[in-house]
Amino acid sequence: MPDRAGEPKPSSSQSQPKIGLVAIGRNEGERLRQCLKSALGKVARIVYVDSGSTDGSVEMARSLGVDVVELDLSVPFTAARARNEGFDLLRQTVPNLEFVQFVDGDCEIADRWIDRAVAELVAKPEVAVVCGRRRESFPEQSIYNRLCDLEWDTPVGETKACGGDSMMRVEALSQVEGFNPSLIAGEEPELCVRLRQKGWKIFRLDAEMTRHDARMMHFSQWWMRMLRAGHAYAEGAWVHGKSPERHWVKETKSIWLWGFCIPFLALVMAWPTKGLSLFLLVGYPLLAYRVTRYLQTTGKPKDEATLYGIFCTIGKFPNFLGQLKFFLNRLLKKQNRLIEYKTVDR
Repeated sequence: MPDRAGEPKPSSSQSQPKIGLVAIGRNEGERLRQCLKSALGKVARIVYVDSGSTDGSVEMARSLGVDVVELDLSVPFTAARARNEGFDLLRQTVPNLEFVQFVDGDCEIADRWIDRAVAELVAKPEVAVVCGRRRESFPEQSIYNRLCDLEWDTPVGETKACGGDSMMRVEALSQVEGFNPSLIAGEEPELCVRLRQKGWKIFRLDAEMTRHDARMMHFSQWWMRMLRAGHAYAEGAWVHGKSPERHWVKETKSIWLWGFCIPFLALVMAWPTKGLSLFLLVGYPLLAYRVTRYLQTTGKPKDEATLYGIFCTIGKFPNFLGQLKFFLNRLLKKQNRLIEYKTVDR
């Protein structure tokens, strides 16, 4: 396994690796119960990190024999901080912990995922993180759930980043000192940047990993989720944009181009150009078409590709507002706060 000098070292225990699990959540209700039950008996220890639930989540988790960490809410919440605290408790309570599965409290772990992920990490000591296919449990309930399911259908093989559900090698995670607790979103790709800088690899497997229950039923929820994504792109580019791979710089520039520059120029120049500048807005249907055609080349059905193309284009606007929020906070020296889109399950 790569160390700070980039040299491989043998695994400490390949026969019976010690595996722990960290779940995070707040007011997930029955979704959390299903999440924790899906992991029982599959790992050495489960830690649930709660961020101020009022629905009995803490008591329910303890009734299942799960260790619980209740976050200090006087400190601004981030998912990264929650995962770090859960990971710290696992290391304290599980001797010789080798792998840790992270999962969001609104997800169920697929039956065969833990074994598949462990086998991959044991077989490939240079790999720090493995993830699989996260699926939306009820994509038919809303177009926004369906968009989530499409978003998570990414190519398998070596990749640059993982999401909130993934299994990680403890040695690698400890080497980079865990997640960056200051990030309100995009903490997993940022972690993967630092892991890859140390010589580790990230793999996405052709295997079902988790089932996610977004319950995203309204346009306003989708809008806030896209706003959060824009904030994450801006913050990621700010932290690692000067690295050789220029993390999320291209995405950030694209957001500014489509979310601000083109509509601004089209409107401001409309009078002096006698309306000709408004033809710049033709770029938006062309962008949607380009995204749609690309997804069709990957095998997506036309209706799904079209839906994603349209919303990907519309999403540039909340993405831009998220970017603007990040830069304004930096200018005003304000603390970044979590941007939420989920409804409370009571």
